[in-house]
Order: sequence, then C-alpha cells, then structure tokens
Amino acid sequence: MDQIKSELQLQKRQFLVKNRKINDADFVKKLRSTVESIIRNRPHKIKIEDMTAIAKEFGIAIDEESTECQTGKQCAAAITAKIDNVLLFKKKQLPLQDEDWKKLAKLEKEECRLRKAGEKRIEDYKCQLQKEIKELREKQNKHDLTEAMKCFICAISNSNKERSFFLKWLKLKLDDKAREKLSDLRNQYKELCNADHLRENKIKITELDQQISNSSLGIEHFMREIGQIYEAAWAKGSHQQFQYLSSLGADLLLDGFPLELLDGDASNIPVRWVTDVLTKLHEKVQRKSRVLVVTVLGVQSTGKSTLLNTMFGVQFAVSSSRCTRGAFMLLIRVKEDLKEELNCDFILVIDTEGLKSPELAELEDSYEHDNELATLVIGLSDITIINVSMGNSIEMKDILQIVVHAFLRMKEVGKKPNCQFVHQNVGNVSAHDNNARDRKKLLQQLNAMIQVAARMEKLDPNIQFTDVVEYDPKHSNWYISGLWNGVTPMAPVNTGYSEAVYEFKKSLIEVLKSCNDQKPPAQITEFMEWVKSLWKAVKYENFIFSFKNSLVAEAYSNLCVEYGKWEWDFQKHMYNWLATAETRISNTKNKSSNLDEFLNRLQDELESQENTTLDKLTKYYESKDGHVNLVESYRATFEISIKTLRTEIENSVTNKLTAAIDFQKGMKKVHDAYGKHKAILEERVLKLLGDCRNINEGLSEEQLKKEFEKMWEETVKGLDFKDLEKRDIVSDVYNQLRKQLKTHAVSVNMVLNEATDLIEYGKTHFNVTDGHFDRAWYKKHLSDNMHLSTHPKEEAEAWVKSITEQCTAFVSHKKSSKTDYHETYTRELLDMLDVKLKEIKKLNTNTQFAVDLKLHICGFAAREFQQMHTHFIVVNDPRKHLENSRQQYCSDFTDLYHEKDQSLKKAEEFTERCLKPAVREYVNKALGIDIQDEMLTGADSVKYSTRSYFQHSILREFLEENHFNNFYFYCTDYEGFVKGWILNRIIDQFSNSKALSDLEVKRFEVITKKIQGAIEKEKNKTLTKSETIFMFVKNICSNLNSDIVISTDNLGLTLIQDKANTDEFTGYLQDCVNDMKKSLSAEFSQGCDIKKKLNSLPYKPQDELFKRVFGCGKLCPFCKVPCEAGGQDHKEHHASVHRPKGLGMYKYERSGKLVETICTSDVYSESTFQNSDTEWKFHPCKGYRKFYPDWNIAPDPSIEASDYWKYVLMKFNEKFAEVYEAKPADAPAEWRKITKERALKSINEVYNMK
Repeated sequence: MDQIKSELQLQKRQFLVKNRKINDADFVKKLRSTVESIIRNRPHKIKIEDMTAIAKEFGIAIDEESTECQTGKQCAAAITAKIDNVLLFKKKQLPLQDEDWKKLAKLEKEECRLRKAGEKRIEDYKCQLQKEIKELREKQNKHDLTEAMKCFICAISNSNKERSFFLKWLKLKLDDKAREKLSDLRNQYKELCNADHLRENKIKITELDQQISNSSLGIEHFMREIGQIYEAAWAKGSHQQFQYLSSLGADLLLDGFPLELLDGDASNIPVRWVTDVLTKLHEKVQRKSRVLVVTVLGVQSTGKSTLLNTMFGVQFAVSSSRCTRGAFMLLIRVKEDLKEELNCDFILVIDTEGLKSPELAELEDSYEHDNELATLVIGLSDITIINVSMGNSIEMKDILQIVVHAFLRMKEVGKKPNCQFVHQNVGNVSAHDNNARDRKKLLQQLNAMIQVAARMEKLDPNIQFTDVVEYDPKHSNWYISGLWNGVTPMAPVNTGYSEAVYEFKKSLIEVLKSCNDQKPPAQITEFMEWVKSLWKAVKYENFIFSFKNSLVAEAYSNLCVEYGKWEWDFQKHMYNWLATAETRISNTKNKSSNLDEFLNRLQDELESQENTTLDKLTKYYESKDGHVNLVESYRATFEISIKTLRTEIENSVTNKLTAAIDFQKGMKKVHDAYGKHKAILEERVLKLLGDCRNINEGLSEEQLKKEFEKMWEETVKGLDFKDLEKRDIVSDVYNQLRKQLKTHAVSVNMVLNEATDLIEYGKTHFNVTDGHFDRAWYKKHLSDNMHLSTHPKEEAEAWVKSITEQCTAFVSHKKSSKTDYHETYTRELLDMLDVKLKEIKKLNTNTQFAVDLKLHICGFAAREFQQMHTHFIVVNDPRKHLENSRQQYCSDFTDLYHEKDQSLKKAEEFTERCLKPAVREYVNKALGIDIQDEMLTGADSVKYSTRSYFQHSILREFLEENHFNNFYFYCTDYEGFVKGWILNRIIDQFSNSKALSDLEVKRFEVITKKIQGAIEKEKNKTLTKSETIFMFVKNICSNLNSDIVISTDNLGLTLIQDKANTDEFTGYLQDCVNDMKKSLSAEFSQGCDIKKKLNSLPYKPQDELFKRVFGCGKLCPFCKVPCEAGGQDHKEHHASVHRPKGLGMYKYERSGKLVETICTSDVYSESTFQNSDTEWKFHPCKGYRKFYPDWNIAPDPSIEASDYWKYVLMKFNEKFAEVYEAKPADAPAEWRKITKERALKSINEVYNMK
C-alpha cells in the first residue's frame, strides 16, 4: 500500500480501508457514497468513444482509428443526423414503405382470393385490381431517390470492410435513436397483453402495435426500401438502371448480413427483388450454391434469434416483444472439410417473427398472417426447429396447431422436412430420460392435431405426424435451460445454455448430413422457385389445391415422359409377343392349339413386363434426379397405372388369342378335309401318269389335258364334301346383348322381346328423344332460366355421333381382318359401349336410352358380322378351294409326263405364291407399330411424350395458322379433332419423304434375311442327308413358323419325287428370293396412298397414338378443357390452362351473351354456380370439389397465363357467337390489348417450354 501510495502520489483520504470493526454492509454503503460524491463533483465528463486520444497515449490500438471505420461512421452519421422523429423520417426518406405498399400487398392477395368482388363480374374485377396495382406502382415510381437512400446505397457500394463498418455503426446509431421511445412502448404493450381484460384492450393493443412498428427503424427498413425501388422499377420496365441493387443485396448476403424475405409489416414478399438477389448470388459463387435450409419457428419472445445466434455465430436482431417482423434469411458458408459431408456450399438460416397466441392473434387479426408465415418457411426448410417454452404448454399447443397444418400441406406437395423440438427454460436439463413420458404425450398431441388438420384439409384422417414429418420422439427433442441464471437484467449468463445449444448443433449437423439420403441439396435457384410458388399458393388460401410449382410441374412432366416410354415398351413388347403367338397358332396345322398353354405363357410374359416396368419406376424414384421427391405423392398413381395397363393388355391379348385359336380350329377342319381330298387327287394324278406313260404312243398336250379333266371330274364326283357350318351371327349378337341386359328392369326385357329382328336396327340415324332422359330432371332443366350450357338433347346427339363413329370403325376393322366372326367381337363392342355410357351420366339419360342405343349399334354390327362370316364361308368352301388348284395339278401332270425338271418352276411358284404374300403380311403386320415407334422417337416425338406437350403443340400450331375452324372444332369436338389431327400429322410425316418405304424396307430386309438363313440352313443339311423338295420346303417353313405364315397347299410338291432335283431347287430358290427382294424393294419404294395404307393395317398407329395423348378424355366441368394428367388411372384430373366458359358453348340465358369468366378465377372467388349436378341449387364455386372431387382446378400460375384463350375469344368473338347462336361475350377491354405474341408467350410459360 505504501509503495502504491508513493508511486501514484495518493493522499490518505483517497484510500478506503476495511477492518474487523466495519461490517460488509457499512463498508459497501461507505464505498457507494464515496463513488457518488466523486462522480457528482467531477466537472469534466467524457464519452468512451471520445477517449481515443487518451488511449493513444497509453499505446492502445483502437478500431475507430482505421480509415474504413471512420468512413463507415461518417456515412452512418450522415443518415442518422437527420432523424429527429422516426415516424416523420420514414415517411420522407423511406416513402415506398407507406400505406401504398401495404395496400399493394392487400391488392395482390385480393387478386388471388377475389373476396370483395360483390356483384361485379369476376374478370372485370380482376382487371380493376390489376389497374389499381399498376397505378400504385406508377405512384411509387414518381418518388425520386431520397437523400438518406442515396447515402445508404452509396455506403453499401463501398468495399467489403467499409460496408461492414458502416452497417455496424448504422445499427448502433439507429438502435440508440429508437431505444428511448420503443422501451416505453414495449412496456405498455406487455402490460396490456398481460392484463386480465385482454379483449377490452383490443383497440389500445392494436394502436400500440402499430406505434411500435412505426417507431422501429433498422437496417432492414433501408433494405426493404431498396426492394421496393427495385420492384417499382421492374413494374415500369426500367429495372435495368437499378440492376446493380440486386448485386449489392447478394454481396450483403455473402457477407453474412440477413436479408428480409417476408415483410412482416405488409405481410408480403417482394418476389422479383428476392428472386434477382438470389440469382445474382448464384452467379457470384460460380453457380456453386447448394443450400440446406434451417428455419426456426415459435411463440414470440421465446429466444428463437438467440438460439440461432448462439448456434451459428450469427447476429439476428434480438429484442423483446414484437419489434422484429416477418422472416429474415442469412447465409453461412460451409467450410471445405464439411462441404463433402454435407454435400452443400451454404447453410441458409431463416429467422422468423414470433407466432402469436390465438387470443392475441384474434385481437390483431394476424392469425392468417401467422398461418402464411408458418406455411412459407416450413415449405422452404430442410429442418424446422420448433422453439417452445416449457412455461406455457397451452400456448405451445395452440401454436403447434398452426405448425401441423403447414407440415401437412408440405406433404401434399412432395416435401417432408425434418422437425426438431427445442424446449427452452427447462429446469433440469440432464433429465432427458425422465422426459420420455412428456415426449410420448407430445407425440400423441401432434398425432391428434395432424388428424384434425387432415379433416379440415379434406385428407386422410388416419394420418400420423411421422407420416408428414421426419420426426423421432427420442432424438428430435432437446431440452435447454434458460439463458440467464436469475432475473434479468442483472442475472449472470447460464453457461449450461451454450453447452446444451452446442450439443444440439452437433446433432443438427448430423441430421443435415442425412438430408442427402432423401434428396441432394438444392441450388439457390431452386430455393428461389420454391419461394415464388409457395408464396403464390399461400396467397390463394386453399393451399393444397392451389399449389402449383414450376419445379413440381417439371418433375411431374419428366415422370410422365418416362412413364410414356415405359408404357410404350410394355405395349410394343406385348404386341410383338402376340404377333409371334398368332403366327405360331396359324402355323399349327397338324393339331389344334391349346388355349390354356398360350394363356399361361401370356401370364408369364405379362408378369415379367409388369415387374420390369415397376422396377423402372422404382429405380426412377431411387435415382433422386429431376426432383423426384416432389412427385412422391404420384408414385402410387403410376403404380396403379402400370397394373391397369397390364389388365388392359391382358384382356385385349386374351380376346385375340381366343379368337385366333378358335379360328385355327375351324381352319384345321378345312385343311384336314382339303388334305384328304388332295391326297386322293394326287394318288389319281400319279396313277394317270403311269397309265399314260404305258401307252406306247406319245400323247399330245391336248390329249393329256383331256385325260386329266376326265380323271378330275370322276375323282371330284366321288369325294365327300362337307360344307362349313353356317352360323346365325345375328342371333349370337342378339343373345349376347340380351345376356348383358338380363339384370336390368322388366321394361328392358320387354323392349328386347319386341326387338324380334335385330338386323332391322341401325339402318338409319339414331334419334335422341325427350323420353331418353330422366323426366323430372329434363323438365326442370328446360324450365330453368339460369342455365348456361347447351341443350341436353344436342349434347347427347353429339355424344351419340362420336360413339357411333367409334363403333363403326371397330366393326370395320374386324371385318377387314379376313377371318371369321368370333363372339369376343360382340363382347368387346358391348364393353366399349358401357364405358362410353358412363361418360354421359351427367345428362341423366335413362335405361331406355342405353337399350335403344345398344340395339342401334348391335343391329348395324350384326349385319356387318353376318356378311363377314358369309364371306369367310364362301372363300373357304372345300369344293371351291379344291377347284382353285385344278390348273396347278394339270400343269404339274403334263410336266411330269414330259419329264421336265420342275425345280425352277416350283422355286418360282413357292416364292411368288407363298413367300411373297407371307412377307407382305409380315411387313404390314409390323408396319403400324413401326410407324408409331417412329412418331414417338422421331424429331417431333416431344409432341406425343406427354398430354401437356401435346396440348402445347396443338395450341401453338393454331396460333400460327390463326384459323377460326381449328379453334371451333377443338372446342366443340375435341375427340374428333384430335383423331383427325394425329392422322394428318402421320400423313404429313410419311407422305413427303421416304420414311414409310424405309420402314417397310427395313422390316422386309429383316424377314428376307431370316428366309435366306432358313434356306441356307436346310441346304447344309441336304449335303449330309438327302431329302425331297417337299421335305426341304416343309423344313424351311418350320424354321420360320414363329415369323411368317406360309401356305403351301396349292403347290403340289408331293408330286415331285426326284431327290436329285433338291440341289437345283435350292439354287433356284435362292435366286428367286433375291429376285423377290429386288421386286419388293422396288414396290415398297414406289410410295402409296398413305391414308389408305393406314386404314388397311391390322395395327393402326393413329388410333394407338390417339389413346396415348387423349388420355382419360375427361373435360373440365366448367370450361371443357381436356384433362392432361398422366398415367392410365390417375386420381385427379387437371389441365395446365383453362379458358373462358363461352368457348365451351356456355352463354348467359338472360342476355344470350357468351360467358367470359374463367373457372380458375371463379373457383377462388365468392362466385356461385348451379347446374344439374347441384340440382339447380346455387353452390359456391370454391366448393366445386363437392360435386367434382376428381378435378383439381389450380389457379393460373401468373396473371398472363390465360392470355392465350383471352386472345382467342377476342379475335373470334363474333364468329364463336354466330356458330353458338349467341351474342358476343362482354369481355374486359384490357383483353383487346393482348397480342398474338403475348398469347404465344403465355402458353410457352404455362407449359414450361423455353
């Protein structure tokens, strides 16, 4: 003490000494009074920041001395020096955040929700909203860049170091400016919120909340202003001059500063600003921007920001009460050593404002805001941290209800985030095992909540929380003690808090690593797409049915493209298998084919192909490419589609196999009888040959023919010819019809009993009468004056025309097959009718209609099938069949008599009469499938890859041609139009090139090579083993019995006995096959009538392509656009873009004008509709799924999405009105400004065609 006193020259009064006589309390009291006296009497006071000079004297280095720090401080001071009143400063210097921005945000939501349309027409109301939005943006654009914003932008444009110092200084100075005012307001807010009479204080709480918002001023407000400047400039089209702003935003993110994602004051996202900032960031990091997203959600003032700051070393704003609003995102670079494990470049952390308790939310009308916030950030997250306070379990439960709704919505759009619960302010952190009961109870609560949410969202009510979220009760719950040991502000920091957070962080990193197992981390550009689509869906409220994401759409489109390939592989394989099976059946002449044997093989083949296709689907999902996780919900649908495809192929092939085997059995009888007759004739021919040779005198040609004719007549007279049994096909068709309708009412049987002669039906046009409809429904329909559709009789007649054309084509196809009638044909026809009759149920047609239509179709079919059978009987008459070979036998007889070498002749006859027809049949049988394969794999294959691409191709072509008739037939007869369009495309592709002949030649060369191989194989055999020409040819046919059907009945080969002629015959045959190759190549190269050719093919590619792109054929119940959903058996129908109802023949009954509204607007508005399905009662358009549960009418992806059909309506308004017998639609004037280029752009964007 003495030494210190001496060195520092201190006096005795400057020492306070405590001895045993003075207790602690007295000593502290004395110490305090002394310090107070010194401070009070000290005349010179100095701020810490002004102690720079003194610090220099002592050699202490100070940050503030650096040039960068001083520059940053000056820039910050230049801004804050002008702030006297925060509210006035924000109005003058940050003008784009005033009420206009909030109004803009509300207008954008109203544009989606259309709640306040009232009596206004929806499309007019939408145009009005768009006009108001445009005016507000123009008003924003009138503001010049303020001085404060110029200073701010200039400062953040400096070097990284200067920018960092500037932002730190600005934050300190802004906090200092706002502290005094905000502190008082927050205290008042707390007192009112904690008061017993919460509802009575509603107005005061709302006012205080607004004052807190108005009095808050931080860096985020300046960045928000930049965002609004950018958005306004973009709306005006002058954003290029502000392009550098997005680059600055990206720099700030890369420097670790938070960027506002959701503006909490206006509850809106500046989508264009956020998008461009993230795009710039993606460019700045050389497109290495893979991110994993971590989000925290929880009740207000539960330490969410503190948790993130502690865990990641970041600096989210930490404040009590509800000052910080919205959601902020912050990028954390991943170190190189961790990049490989996490497989990402950045961790993107999203901090959110606290969710309010339901009571507070109701007072401030912010429950909707909290729902939007939760849905948005959970949708963006890979991991969602739910931060809950153990002090208020009731409030926690209420908040979790919001969270589970958000998780449920994510499941429906293909996302399954990981969920981690952090329980803060836990007394005994070490008691994790003791909390097992609480964890179990929490899971039970979550399961109950998710089931309630599922019922509200009209989803599976038996769903579990773990079905929608990656959640493990044991490892996904963390218990963390409070940050402070005691009561703030004097309480010390709890060191256990940081330790517990660190353990949680280590676990979180492991969870992030496991995220790669589900899907690889997305690039920041993909995150950007999710921001846009999630926010858009949130704005529509009805989230699940309105969600439409370009990434999901692309993933679904890719899946549909792949499925189309698998489907075609399956179909092509089974068609080739069937063709081989039919060939084998036709070549089985010595014994009847066994149907069961072929059906067993069919089952094996189907099982193999089904499993192969299912494996392709499984591998596709396991690949994790192309965002397959986003279409996980469609997996079951496509699995069902594969099984449905298998069933359809099985039914079709079974029917064809049955018919082929029955036909072969019938033909075997013909061949057996013909064989017996032929054997007798050949024996007589050889006997006559011997007799003639025994005559010493040589016989002339005339004499030989005379002897042959005499022998022929005598032999034929002695043969027992049994004609083929002629069946009554009309009766068979009638009996099958009767059998099918036997379960119907007595009245049906009475009608059938009266139909004594089925053949008299179907001769004239089918007339739809009033008696074909439900009487009560029809009467009410006609009397209703609000109906918007066409007359039911007209609709029914159009439908009848369509089904009649299909049935006629089916019957004609069967008739042209040159086979006998089979009962399966009628069965297929009736099944086709039943499927089609289901489509017309909405018109309430009665049983009488179904019976009359079936009688009409079956009457026509019965006549055609009877003719088919009669023709078959005539062609296969045994006597006629034998007579056809008369000249052949006569010629062979004379050649044998003159001992001519018949090798050349028989080789030519075998080639011309047997091989050439068989080759033509082979090529024709395969040509249809080759044409379809060319269409699906050629240059224009994308048009047929999915139904969406097909729609785009058609609509784009329409726009280029701009002919009214195209649009008219497309809208009124979609099925007929598509059939015609596909046929024309095939004709166009194969008429003006060698494409068709190339396909024919390719197939022809394949089979010719096989024929030549079979001949060479038998030729090599004859070198070691002698055989007759008859056996030689028979063996060749046997080798080819899986490829072509060769008939040698009329060749008379058994008459040739000379074995020495086989070698010569082989040589001649090889020459003849070469000649055939040349002649058929020339024939195929000549070209033909492609349309006639297509109609003659057994496999019609135009019909199969139609089935592929036409899909289910369902039309939107409102605007009649076709469904574009992929797969055979999808659960929901949807279309990429809908159109004004007037184009679907709807008109207002009172005014007679075409309806201009679009259902994508109606179903999200307060509009109502009525029709027969609602029993003519008005029903909200929003609730359309009550009557059409299998239709999902999503909102337009953008304002411009429906520009195409708006343009069409405006372009041909008068013409559509004329053909629909209506008045032109009264559409908004804005629609007339839509150009052809805008229309094309709209469908390119809707169908994602770059």
